[in-house]
Amino acid sequence: MHLSCFKAYDIRGRVLDELNPPLARRIGLAMASLLGPGPVVLGRDIRLTSPELQQALEEGFRQAGRDVIDIGLCGTEEVYFQTAHLGAAGGVMVTASHNPMDYNGMKLVREGARPISGDTGLFDIRDFAASDAEPAPAPRAGTRSEAQDKSAYIEHLLGYVERERLKPLKIVVNAGNGGAGVVVDQLAAHLPFEFVRIQHEPDGRFPNGIPNPLLPDNRAATADAVRASGADFGIAWDGDFDRCFFFDANGDFIEGYYLVGLLAKALLLKSPGGKVIHDPRLVWNTVEMVEQAGGVPVLSKTGHAFIKERMRAEDAIYGGEMSAHHYFRDFAYCDSGMIPWLLIADLISRTGTSLTDLVADRMQAFPCSGEINFVVDDAKATVARVMAHFESQKPALDHTDGVSADFGQWRFNLRSSNTEPLLRLNVETRADAELLRARTDELSALIGGNAPQH
Repeated sequence: MHLSCFKAYDIRGRVLDELNPPLARRIGLAMASLLGPGPVVLGRDIRLTSPELQQALEEGFRQAGRDVIDIGLCGTEEVYFQTAHLGAAGGVMVTASHNPMDYNGMKLVREGARPISGDTGLFDIRDFAASDAEPAPAPRAGTRSEAQDKSAYIEHLLGYVERERLKPLKIVVNAGNGGAGVVVDQLAAHLPFEFVRIQHEPDGRFPNGIPNPLLPDNRAATADAVRASGADFGIAWDGDFDRCFFFDANGDFIEGYYLVGLLAKALLLKSPGGKVIHDPRLVWNTVEMVEQAGGVPVLSKTGHAFIKERMRAEDAIYGGEMSAHHYFRDFAYCDSGMIPWLLIADLISRTGTSLTDLVADRMQAFPCSGEINFVVDDAKATVARVMAHFESQKPALDHTDGVSADFGQWRFNLRSSNTEPLLRLNVETRADAELLRARTDELSALIGGNAPQH
């Protein structure tokens, strides 16, 4: 079998040549042997190939004697929630999130919604799938049941806000024809907000393109709707809505970096003294906001498996990555694309301050480049060349993830992608936009490679 679909953190590949029903069945067979006792939760996104892959996955689990709970069309976070809520042995979400139309994939968790990644069993599943082995017949075939009632999940989400204090905000919501609209509609009945819905209906044909709001070309629809409707802010999600992206009242896209500090502030209002996990790409704004709110910032390597592990070790209330993944202790330490916007709406209502004003001074205090991706032939040699250039300036170095260099008034992080032949650059300064431009240009020239991609 073609096994290139097994990545460091999940499974992603082109259907049918990289990921197909026979492979999905073997994934179910293999994963069943890794889990403790109990049923397995299965869910799927809106892609047209997801039902067939989920059915094959189910066949593998049931052949191994494992009972399956089908929660149907959902977001990745719903598999996380239901796995923990139902006390299941594990869960699998069939999704390719924001990958191209002909792709699909899977995200795997064990009990408590703990991630199964390359160093916690995913490659064992790969190795079994590659073999001709068939396990001994189970004493009985597993059963199948459905649990598509979202009420416990919806009630949990609503627990992050004080409904009686919420203001009647107008919010643009763009599901990108993914699954987020279904959840927004169920939340809407309990909230005082006016929703302006665009690209709202789930449609696996993606008539408006693959939902990936990180791409600048995909932001215009949300930005235009915010401006046209006079909304307080806008939200756009990727296909499986484990990430959400924000637009202020002017329709301007807000870098995910600034949301980490805001969400930390919102949660620390309710949990003073709590720890907040953050990644090393951009840090100064997050550290300052967490400390000002009475919290403790904790640096972690980038990536959901690392963030979740560190959160559990530190009993952190929240973890945030600038890539729009936000993790919550009370959500089984998992990432959610619904909790962040609810917390932001709650913060706006509490403070009487617009999202525009909440981020404007932070952007001025710590301007950043945003993540710039460079295609390079030799990432290791490129990093060495960049660091040699700055060696005489004696920056403070940190190697938590890639290399971070702190020069006092400015800093950068340079790291290789885990999944692509890319170097990822992030630069920030202390209240100096001109210095930011100069250093970003300098680093871009040093890195070279193909034209940078945001």
